[in-house]
Amino acid sequence: MAEAADFQGTSPSPARRWLRRTGAVLAGTPLLAGFLQLPAGSPAEAATPAAPRAASADGSVAVSVDSLTPGAPSEGDTVTVSGTVTNKGKKAVTDASVGLRVGSLLDTRSSIDTAAKNSGDVDSPAGAEIDDKYTEKFSKLTPGVSQPYTISVPADELDLGQDGVYDLSVTLTGETSDQPWEQTLGVRHTFLPWQPDELDAKTKTTFMWPLVSTVHMTAETGSDEEQTPVFHDDELAAEISPGGRLDRMVALGKDLDVTWVIDPDLLASVEAMTTRYEIPGENTDDQDVVGGHQEVAKRWLTEVQKAVADKEVVALPFGDPDLASLAHHGTSVTGSLRHLKEATDVAARTVESILHVVPSTDYAWPVEGAVDPSIIKVATSAGADKVIVRGDTFEGGRDLTYTPTAPRPIGGGTTAVVADARLSTVFDGDMTRASASTQAVQRFLAQSLTLALQTDRPRSVVVAPQRTPSAAQAQTMAEAIGALQDSTWSQPQDLTAAAKSKPDPAAGTDVPPASAYPKSLRKQELPRSAFEQIARTQDKLDRFKVILSDQSRVVTPFGRALNRGMAVSWRGRPAEAAIYRSGVETYLDTLSSQVRLIEKSETKLSGRSATIPVTVQNNLVQGVEHLVLRLTSTNPTRLQIDGDAYEEQPVAVSGGHSQSVKFTTNANANGRATVVAQLYTQDGRPYGQPVTFDVKVTEITATVMLVIGGGVLLLVLAGFRMYTQRKRAAARQAEEREQDDASDEADAADKGAKNPAVSETRPTGESAPRTREDAPEQPSDPARDTAPESADPSGTGERVDR
Repeated sequence: MAEAADFQGTSPSPARRWLRRTGAVLAGTPLLAGFLQLPAGSPAEAATPAAPRAASADGSVAVSVDSLTPGAPSEGDTVTVSGTVTNKGKKAVTDASVGLRVGSLLDTRSSIDTAAKNSGDVDSPAGAEIDDKYTEKFSKLTPGVSQPYTISVPADELDLGQDGVYDLSVTLTGETSDQPWEQTLGVRHTFLPWQPDELDAKTKTTFMWPLVSTVHMTAETGSDEEQTPVFHDDELAAEISPGGRLDRMVALGKDLDVTWVIDPDLLASVEAMTTRYEIPGENTDDQDVVGGHQEVAKRWLTEVQKAVADKEVVALPFGDPDLASLAHHGTSVTGSLRHLKEATDVAARTVESILHVVPSTDYAWPVEGAVDPSIIKVATSAGADKVIVRGDTFEGGRDLTYTPTAPRPIGGGTTAVVADARLSTVFDGDMTRASASTQAVQRFLAQSLTLALQTDRPRSVVVAPQRTPSAAQAQTMAEAIGALQDSTWSQPQDLTAAAKSKPDPAAGTDVPPASAYPKSLRKQELPRSAFEQIARTQDKLDRFKVILSDQSRVVTPFGRALNRGMAVSWRGRPAEAAIYRSGVETYLDTLSSQVRLIEKSETKLSGRSATIPVTVQNNLVQGVEHLVLRLTSTNPTRLQIDGDAYEEQPVAVSGGHSQSVKFTTNANANGRATVVAQLYTQDGRPYGQPVTFDVKVTEITATVMLVIGGGVLLLVLAGFRMYTQRKRAAARQAEEREQDDASDEADAADKGAKNPAVSETRPTGESAPRTREDAPEQPSDPARDTAPESADPSGTGERVDR
């Protein structure tokens, strides 16, 4: 009966553990029943069932494993497991006990997957329980209440034999009022890798550590000399601040042997934050909101520089363009591949200038490593000769019983670097719960060890996790990598070395067809209209930049904005992506419209020829040049421009100024003529909107001209007659003065003869002076300019000479 009680769920003694493991298959057979010599319908069997039974498949008690250390124990280590148990039922659980059970050896990767799916199933085999001295007991578990537990067991007590991965489970047994017998009410399966000795052929493991974010910068910049950048949100500041997602990625990655995979746009955006930046709709004078994170940005970039100093760095094309969307919808739009080439070219310069390391740009990384022939073609069109793909979307080979090495030559000098799907996806999901994080770490280690034990061939394995891990996911990845680096079966390797390793001749090299591309990923791709809008914006940019005196102020920010418009991060956010692209195009239209022709009203011409001014206004900060202004007459029979139907003149206008361009017109007839003014670039493409205005021509007739001519002739004759008359009067006056002088001299001579006294005092021939008042008034004398001065006071309003 004691043995029967052991198999009914009571804690086994050490003497019975061997019997429990070796006799599990025979536990329910007649042979075992005969050995126990129990009657089929005995009251003892009715009171105590033959095996622990669960209240339900999931168990009425939730068991979590929040910590398992060490994750991969060696001989002499002590395994410590801790977590919580929570009564989810409506009845209290009494005489509860939490213990460890070591199950069977999981010798295949698929068996680990199956165990992970059923990790909470109480009906799954749980193996024999460790000695009851390594259990924790609870007298009562109240419904809805959680209780912590911690169990520490020496590794030697776990009876681990063959190297490999074991199913380690934490079980809770107890009773309820409606089921008053000992039974398993909750379980949590996890994995315990056991490889105490160093493997001769260690697996070389490459872990990609991505520094990628969403799009934050716009195409807009300030009009100041520094071109103050404009961000559409301030979320990047939160990511790089202490405790933020990107801050944690850098802090955790710096101590790990990983390959850094970086989007240069992220670095450029953070560098832009090191000076003043603006956010539309915010108060730009508030330094706490706008431009208040310079020190945070500087600190983060410094930490990144330190972290990557001695590590391999792979630079993605600027903005991390969506290669699959480009291949499926963008290649039919002219110019789309040009943007990918530009994004690749600028990537290396950006990373090197900011991080002071020379990155590799030989890699393309499609979304989730899913490829088809068109994606491979696009990925390599910009110069990459290595494409990171994932094993679950790439053919594995000819019924291989092991996981082949990562590199696969796929033709044309291109290598597909196949990342292991199980290791790459194990960190997906919510890792904020300690139980989920611990389970992911143990599953990662279990898959890695099982892979290493598949064959004694040396292999290179690549892990490509999700592009933008959360802070919790990054923490979990770091724990897993740290445990793997300390393991006995794996050693770190950078991505370039993995890509150059010798390919496995038995591995498949066929690129999956387009029909095999996951439909779930196709639904998230950028549509063709997105690439058409990008191409339209690029065409506008090409027409705009040729007139600028400093093209870099516009070409650089808009070029990078167009790269961002194709980013992977827009997947699943079609509305936000459309708003961003439209914002870039609208802002470019706004800038282009700052160079324009001023509207004109109707112009009147009175005569056969006249000059018409047309004003060009430049409201940009920089000057514009290489423009031609053309003035065209729609009716050259009536009105000609410089003797022809149109005339062109070069235009160059300084920033913030206007310039008037004058055109000579010739009228041939009366009436109204329509004139069109249009700016053109030097290559003959119209620039901006034309200005149309009317010119009203009034033709002057021959009769009017004769009348005017006659009037002018009469004025000339009258003037000539007045001139001759004045000349004759002046001559007559001069003659009269000479006669008066002669007469005066004769009179003086007579008087001198009669009066000698007078003649003695005056020289001969000199007459006495005569005042104007004494002189006789002559008819030709001019009138006086002013009246004689008066000593009387002047009257009011009169002029006073001074």
